[in-house]
Amino acid sequence: MGGSKRAGTAGLAIAAWLAADDVAASELVMFGGRGCAWCARFDAEIAPVYAKTEEGRRAPLRRVELEAGTPDGLVLAAPVRFTPTFVLVDEGREVGRIQGYPGEDFFWGLLGTLLERLPAEPARGAGEG
Repeated sequence: MGGSKRAGTAGLAIAAWLAADDVAASELVMFGGRGCAWCARFDAEIAPVYAKTEEGRRAPLRRVELEAGTPDGLVLAAPVRFTPTFVLVDEGREVGRIQGYPGEDFFWGLLGTLLERLPAEPARGAGEG
């Protein structure tokens, strides 16, 4: 029985390490709110496929309720006042934002422009071993 406890503890430690690594990574933070019709439209048009796209792999989506305020560890250029607002962050700092949801066609183009501001991704496998 003790072995499974150690395995569980090791699993938690690995999960915490991975989560800490994600904090420094790029992410797209979506500030939304209850009753936000444009948030619902984003959820219908983009959310189901976002994680499967190159953009979603480069900057995973993180949802935040606007009423909850800015999460600890995020440094924004200005307060978020409208829903939805999509803030691209890298290592916890704002890189740029999209205020509002402009529809599926425009969203991808605007997001692509923001992603160009991120530092180049390191080559896979670099530094491993």
